[in-house]
Amino acid sequence: MSSISEALPLVGVVVGAATSYLVSSANERTRWRRQQSVRWDERRLNAYAEYGHAVKALAHRYLRIAVFRGIATGSAPLEPTGELLDELGEAESHRSALSEGLWLLGDAATNAATVRVNHSLWHLEWLARGLIPADAGAWDTAFAEYRTARQEYLELARASLDLPSGETRSDVAWPPPWRTPPDPARRHPGA
Repeated sequence: MSSISEALPLVGVVVGAATSYLVSSANERTRWRRQQSVRWDERRLNAYAEYGHAVKALAHRYLRIAVFRGIATGSAPLEPTGELLDELGEAESHRSALSEGLWLLGDAATNAATVRVNHSLWHLEWLARGLIPADAGAWDTAFAEYRTARQEYLELARASLDLPSGETRSDVAWPPPWRTPPDPARRHPGA
């Protein structure tokens, strides 16, 4: 019996050390997973935001070209010169490169919304540049589709980041009620 009583403290030390090791390992794994999650969430947030900004900037430039062509109303018409079209090509390449990060970091629903945003943005481009027939009604419809696609993208991006589900905007009519159809005589001379 004396050897058992002498071994009990040693067994207690071994069991205590093993338990301490297992608890420390579990805590370390949990901490590492949390750090990885934060790291990827930060990257995902940056990818979503940069892509959203690039899309919005392109849409605004296409709107300004559409104003120049007389199919949209707004201020600051932009003539589609060769230099401008080159800049837009570079901006489109940048947007495309940003979307590659989304394919890697985004979930399936957000990636599908990204495709819809791309399609609506390209529709705006084609209308603005006159690559397909366009009038003010076609522009307004395409712009409303772009806004809807962009809003869906933002909502799904928020969901993939586990952000609170609060709405990012309420449903706002487009065009705004104060905007009246433009007077054809007042359209930009480049139309």
